[in-house]
Amino acid sequence: MKNTDTEKWKTSLQALKEGNRKYLNARTGGGDISPEKRLHAFKNGQAPYAVVVSCSDSRVLPESIFFAGIGDLFVIRVAGNVTDGIALGSIEYALSHLKTPLVVVLGHTCCGAVNAAIKGGACGNIKMITDKIRLAISGERDDCYASRLNVEAEVNAIKKALAKANLCAETIGAIYRTDTGEVEFLENSENL
Repeated sequence: MKNTDTEKWKTSLQALKEGNRKYLNARTGGGDISPEKRLHAFKNGQAPYAVVVSCSDSRVLPESIFFAGIGDLFVIRVAGNVTDGIALGSIEYALSHLKTPLVVVLGHTCCGAVNAAIKGGACGNIKMITDKIRLAISGERDDCYASRLNVEAEVNAIKKALAKANLCAETIGAIYRTDTGEVEFLENSENL
């Protein structure tokens, strides 16, 4: 990755961290959703500074968690924050067409999909989600650690897919604590 690319993803990561700090004590959302911002995004297109792959859990709102507004984040939501070909295609679009420099896989505590994978017995289409999570967590029974393992597996899967597609972006994991609102980034310290 070129030095300017490194600077871009580090700036994006810093924006996410600062947004989460603001969120921790906020009573309402703080991202810019003004008519002016909407019109600017309409006229000039989107330029998100990060892709966030998150769970579709109603308690996990990436734009709020990171105090982001219109056009700031490219969010992909699916139960268990797992990816498939369609989600990977969405990530590829953000990187290749929108030049987004950072991908964050955002897992969370008390994840229903992770708990279902731990307990087993899912059926229907839910089984596709829990089967993928079960592969990631192996026999782990601790909910919080299993969520972390699931995030790490998705980060690795995304990195492999991006390398195969010849796309470059920093890809990291994060865990959102549903009780406190704090996001813990699972960063590789040698890159920072």
